[in-house]
Amino acid sequence: MSVVNLTVSEDEAGIRLDRYFRRHYPHLTQGALQKLCRTGQIRVEGKRVEASTRLEPGQSVRVPPIPMAAKPARDVPRPLDDKLVREIQRMVVYQDKHLIVLNKPSGLAVQGGPGITRHVDMMLDGLRENPDDPRPRLVHRIDRDTSGLLLLARTPGVAAKLAASFRGRDVKKTYWAVVVGRPDPLSGEIDQPLARLGVGPGAITVAADRKDEDAQSARTVYEVLDSAARKFSWLGLSPLTGRTHQLRVHCESLGTPILGDPKYGGATAHPSGFTDQLHLHARELDMPHPAGGRLVVSAELPAHMRETFRALGFTPGTTPPPARKGG
Repeated sequence: MSVVNLTVSEDEAGIRLDRYFRRHYPHLTQGALQKLCRTGQIRVEGKRVEASTRLEPGQSVRVPPIPMAAKPARDVPRPLDDKLVREIQRMVVYQDKHLIVLNKPSGLAVQGGPGITRHVDMMLDGLRENPDDPRPRLVHRIDRDTSGLLLLARTPGVAAKLAASFRGRDVKKTYWAVVVGRPDPLSGEIDQPLARLGVGPGAITVAADRKDEDAQSARTVYEVLDSAARKFSWLGLSPLTGRTHQLRVHCESLGTPILGDPKYGGATAHPSGFTDQLHLHARELDMPHPAGGRLVVSAELPAHMRETFRALGFTPGTTPPPARKGG
């Protein structure tokens, strides 16, 4: 074994060094990688680096002798039931050679966990165009009970670019919700810090005082798009931060919990006469496309929300097709 110099590809632009090594040498632990960085055995363009360093196309990465790592590991597709392949492919609302956008149904988890046997992550091999293609990667998550848009990257490099857009608040996310009651005022910004209580599946998010040690800043812009006799309202919600269950707790803090919410809002969120499912939908993503310009994608409402819209006389109009602007 000898020192190897790898060249960062165009597709790997912006990827962190530790993720780059995880891709090419998956058996190398994070601790071992950090030690190789500290001792200067791993270098980029001849310079010492940290595991968090982000790489650019064309850079040379010095890789010291690593046992059993002469060749990058091949990302072999997992055998996937045809039914799951068809299920994940039906969710696709937009795709190109860089990314995929899904319209996730309510009730389907994004990733696995205690008691979760079906989730989006286990189906991702069904979205490979060719067996040798990298496995699509989740860029963000939405709640299991929330329906709507979920963004995937086709390659690690694209995943890094999209993740940077989310971190930089360059992605505008719009959610639609049906809430019980009507907020006053009809539009504004909710600036209510939040905190997580407990761990695991039983953990909840609560409104917190700004002085609380565990409080995290949380901000949401909202607007009443329509209402029915002050008893129910259709809201447009745009989160400016990304806290767990942020929209659900913020709507509850307005005194208008989201209809059918199984975790927040108590009995108020479950009036009779409506499908008892969470009425929260990730409606639109407006984001920088990794190849340039911006991409705007919208998702059709799920069946239970369409039924409620009809019952309340709300008219969402037609769903616009995906649009790529510039680039």
